[in-house]
Amino acid sequence: FLPMVTYRIDRINKEFLRAISEILQVRIKKDNVRDAILTKVSTSKDLSFAKVFYTLIDMDRKDEIQKALDSTAGQIRSMLGKDMHLRTIPELHFVYDDSEAKARAMEELLDKVAAMDAEKKSSGEN
Repeated sequence: FLPMVTYRIDRINKEFLRAISEILQVRIKKDNVRDAILTKVSTSKDLSFAKVFYTLIDMDRKDEIQKALDSTAGQIRSMLGKDMHLRTIPELHFVYDDSEAKARAMEELLDKVAAMDAEKKSSGEN
């Protein structure tokens, strides 16, 4: 029973990601929302809310784009209601996805550790 629920939620998440991306690119009049690159949608099991994760190329505009996304969430939800065949359309919450930045920082740390390790080995051999 449980795997079927997770499979359904995964399908719904992928469909929401596709549909919301299309709505942002084509149907929303605010230009700045088009700069958000959607990475993933995470919907609650009861479909009451969904976190829509996004990233940006221009980090300086994060606050401006977050406000624009927040202000269009209701409009997007209403469009999803007309487009998708679901009894309930979740409340949308846009969340900045910093996993890429965290991964980059982790790689930098690993590079530093590797460099320090290589330095220790080369000075220890002499």
